[in-house]
Amino acid sequence: MKNFIIYLFLVCPIFFFAQAKDDDEDASEYQYMFIEGDSVPQTIVNLNPIYILGDLKFPSNADRIKYLILRRKTLKVYPYAKLASERLDSLSTRLESMKKASEKRRYTKMIQKYIEGEFSDELKKLSRTEGQILVKLIHRQTGKTTFGLVKELRSGWRAFWYNTTASMFDISLKKLFDPKNVYEDYLIEDILQRSFKDGLLVRQKAAEEYNFYELTEIWLDKQKK
Repeated sequence: MKNFIIYLFLVCPIFFFAQAKDDDEDASEYQYMFIEGDSVPQTIVNLNPIYILGDLKFPSNADRIKYLILRRKTLKVYPYAKLASERLDSLSTRLESMKKASEKRRYTKMIQKYIEGEFSDELKKLSRTEGQILVKLIHRQTGKTTFGLVKELRSGWRAFWYNTTASMFDISLKKLFDPKNVYEDYLIEDILQRSFKDGLLVRQKAAEEYNFYELTEIWLDKQKK
């Protein structure tokens, strides 16, 4: 518990605390916090949720090995999903500032070429399962399927063609990240939360934030049935 409290202070950019006491009122003491970039003292600080995760338990050694393989693949592809989300945010912000459709098309085409050049060589090295995990994580981070992103940035026909080609390798670009209903996705979320906590991955806000404890309860109930 002591280490946990220390961690809470470390993750907040708090410079100092100040106690304020009004002698004209009662002797109640208040804790005020001064946050970086904000000159207004606050009595509370909003923090990202920090999960206290228990030790993993597996029904069998085979299940443990499967989890470790999934973990290795998730750690490998998550940075690509994170980068894709960052690029998409930058693209959307820039497009909102443009008024002419022709200017938007030119800029989108330029970004497409840049992303393809940045990703293509590395993505070609991914296995089928790594590619499918990446598709799920892109949906987790952006809220959009890879198929939808291709359709939005290219054309419906190109999106259809990409999905048809991917299906030959048993990869669906329309795949959603659904940890409430797909057990593998729940395990991926477990891997991500543990990796964020251990500093193995840099946390990026997902398009839809899940309460990991609620997910765990859902799967515990399903396993009991």
